Amino acid sequence: MASKHQKHLLGVGLDNEDGHKRLTQAERFTLVGGSEQTHERMTETVVKTFEDLKRKGKNFDEAEPKEIADLLQKNTPAP
Repeated sequence: MASKHQKHLLGVGLDNEDGHKRLTQAERFTLVGGSEQTHERMTETVVKTFEDLKRKGKNFDEAEPKEIADLLQKNTPAP
């Protein structure tokens, strides 16, 4: 019996200098670390990416990795 694996997106921010531990979790993604600004940018990027997939009538498991990468890049706010 084959098991069905679900995709899960993990984002890691590496620029935390204020000592705060930041964690945002949802069913399909987890975002860890980063400065306040970086964590907010990661959250905005991922939420917009999932919204775009929904508008296209796809769920995260159906999307190809390249499509997800393209959407993440498109939805990343400018610094």
